[in-house]
Amino acid sequence: MEGLDVQILGINPASPEDHDRYRAQLGLNFPLLSDRDGQVTARYGALNPDRSVQRSVYIVDREGRIRFAGRGMHWTSEFYDTLASLT
Repeated sequence: MEGLDVQILGINPASPEDHDRYRAQLGLNFPLLSDRDGQVTARYGALNPDRSVQRSVYIVDREGRIRFAGRGMHWTSEFYDTLASLT
């Protein structure tokens, strides 16, 4: 995403300490935010009825509109196509 005017964030219910370890382990260069009570996860439709989190990826434009929502692991090409359309 280098060179694009975008901000990447990760959000899940893990603790900030868990996020720090995960970021270090994977060498992530973007922030991971803690959604301990699941409010953000629920608002984006990524909270399952059993309160587990559905792996999801979103592209939100500058006006706050969701331009892409990917669930699971098979969304890569569509994600990059959407991202390219916004630049």
